[in-house]
Amino acid sequence: MEKEEFVVARTKLDKNPMEMSQLLGVSLKAIYSYEQGWRSIPTHVERQVFFLLSRKKGGQELLEHCWVVKKCPPKRRKECPAYEYKAGRFCWLANGTICEGKPQENWKEKMKICRECEVILNLL
Repeated sequence: MEKEEFVVARTKLDKNPMEMSQLLGVSLKAIYSYEQGWRSIPTHVERQVFFLLSRKKGGQELLEHCWVVKKCPPKRRKECPAYEYKAGRFCWLANGTICEGKPQENWKEKMKICRECEVILNLL
C-alpha cells in the first residue's frame, strides 16, 4: 500500500490520524510516518485497513467472489484456500491462495498481487 492509498483509506473510514492509530493498534507517529512515506506500511496493517474498508462498505456493494472475478477454472478453485473456506470476498486475508496460477510464498509477495486485483481495488 502506498502512502496516498493509506490516506484515501483513512479518509474513507472517516478517521483522523489519532483514531486511525487506535483502530490499527499502532502509534500516532507510525500513522504520520505511513502518510509521509517515511515508513513502509507493514502487510499486517495493510490487511487490517482492507478489512475495515470492506466492513465499512457493507455486503451489498462488494464484488463477486474472487474466483468469479478472476475466472478461476474449477480445478484451481478446489486447490485454493479462499474457495475452500468460502472467503472469496476476503481472499486477501488468506495466504496460499492460487492467484496468478500459484500460491505466493509470503505475505509481501501476496499483497503485491492483491494491490492490483479488482477485489481490493473496489475497496479503495
